[in-house]
Amino acid sequence: MSVTDSRGPRPKETTRITVSQLVVRFLEHLGVDTLFGMPGAHILPVYDALHGSGVRSILVKHEQGAAFMAAGLARVSGGVGACITTAGPGASNLATGIAHAYADRLPVIAITAEAPTRVFGRGGLQESSGEGGSINQTALFSGITRYHKLIERTDYLATVLNQAVRHLLLDEVGPVVLSIPVNVQREEVSTEILEALPALGLVHRPEPAPATVAACADLLAQARRPLVLAGYGCTQSRAAREALQSLSDRLKIPVATSLKGKGAIDERLPLALGSTGVTSLGHARQYLEREADLLLMLGAGYNERTSYLWQRGLLEGKTLIQVDRNSSQLEKVYRADLAIQADLGRFLPALDAACRSLPPKQAPDLAAFKATCDGEAAARGERVFDERFDRVKAFFGLLEAHFDEGLVLIDDNILFAQNWFRTRPQDLYIPNTGASSLGHAIPAAIGARLKTGKPVFAILGDGGFQMCCMEIMTAVNYKIPLNILLFNNQTLGLIRKNQYQQFAGRFLDCDFVNPDFALLAAAFGIRHFRIADEADGEALFQRLDLRSGINLIEFILDRDAYPNYVTHR
Repeated sequence: MSVTDSRGPRPKETTRITVSQLVVRFLEHLGVDTLFGMPGAHILPVYDALHGSGVRSILVKHEQGAAFMAAGLARVSGGVGACITTAGPGASNLATGIAHAYADRLPVIAITAEAPTRVFGRGGLQESSGEGGSINQTALFSGITRYHKLIERTDYLATVLNQAVRHLLLDEVGPVVLSIPVNVQREEVSTEILEALPALGLVHRPEPAPATVAACADLLAQARRPLVLAGYGCTQSRAAREALQSLSDRLKIPVATSLKGKGAIDERLPLALGSTGVTSLGHARQYLEREADLLLMLGAGYNERTSYLWQRGLLEGKTLIQVDRNSSQLEKVYRADLAIQADLGRFLPALDAACRSLPPKQAPDLAAFKATCDGEAAARGERVFDERFDRVKAFFGLLEAHFDEGLVLIDDNILFAQNWFRTRPQDLYIPNTGASSLGHAIPAAIGARLKTGKPVFAILGDGGFQMCCMEIMTAVNYKIPLNILLFNNQTLGLIRKNQYQQFAGRFLDCDFVNPDFALLAAAFGIRHFRIADEADGEALFQRLDLRSGINLIEFILDRDAYPNYVTHR
């Protein structure tokens, strides 16, 4: 005989923990296992809560590097990158790295400290509450985050964390900054807050409307020579990449990519036109202007590079279909004949299926087309690169030949790899676009290497190198394999080029003296190799461990060798 407790069901037991402990559990809920940052007095409660957790902390040399590392990890893993700093300058030093994540729509969360609320407006040490003339951290981050909150009380903490999840993963993705006063970090809250958070991995991507897919397929069927321009949206989904390759192969449609879309298609294949933009060799632009009668834009924005400085008439007389998950990108520059807001991971497989009954187009001979374009450019004296860059071109060919397993390239230089590294399905190419900040490549590569077993190369010039080189010691301290390809021409190359081409060679604040990079590498305790001629390139692969070592590869360039392209009008 059972006995019923007349007192009714027992209330659910809850556990109370400190806010600092809750923050660490929140990071674990987001899937964060690595936290980049630098401690300070006001953030120590959170650091103390990391003991015994599933989150590993990485001590950086500068908070900007922490944000770049978090972004690099997020870009490679597809998950959330995380960084942590103290109040005041610790938080403000994040700004450029957070702006980078905002521009590239990367899910990066930053936990920053704040002075105790009792001193707000009274001139507290490193206070940034905005009270009493102090720095206003909310204003600082308001334009470069999807969500920022100064958490002065715990009664709305559940709402704040819920919003943070949505802005990181469920809605329009981008960085989130949560600032927590040190006294609030020590307050106790219920663990029920965590139970109310949105479940991860349940993001709903609506199926594209069949009528919209059919309309796109009909326009492709009517076109004589369509061209695909694949952008960043295509590289973010394996389903999108596979469907794009299938569509191109079946219908014999050439594919060009935006800079951020490089990697959306195997660039070794006959129908790959390469990357488009003002710093490219120009094959894609020439094909669009001379041959194509329809352009299918997939997750690509017509920014300054891609539109060739927003050139009028670029799409004159051509049908434009634009597909993008972000509605703000649709028809931002050019009016489309068909504009579709859709997730490319869903849309492209549906379009590929809808086009299976279509007959293929006449396959163009792109090799002959490219050769013709190159010959004409040489005859006009408009080659982008002359023979002084042949060593660079050969080196990127060696990278492809020596790493069958694939590479991850974090590229601040952009110019060379964009044109001479043919991305394969096993590669990941990450250009420094968006904010385009110098000093990005090395810290971003460190974050990326923690989430891939493939060799990682940070590519940058000697100017950018000196803005971030101390983060090499972060790689050394944590034994993170890393290859740094440093182009040494003892100048800020883009500035010197522009001053030569546009300001009659009146050089100012572009040239400098470099340190001895061999001695610098020795001081870091890493390997150094200098490439001064073509023979050195092959020797590199015999001398250094490029898969599990930390290496500084110094590539000598002529400071008076200028690529021939225009960046401003």
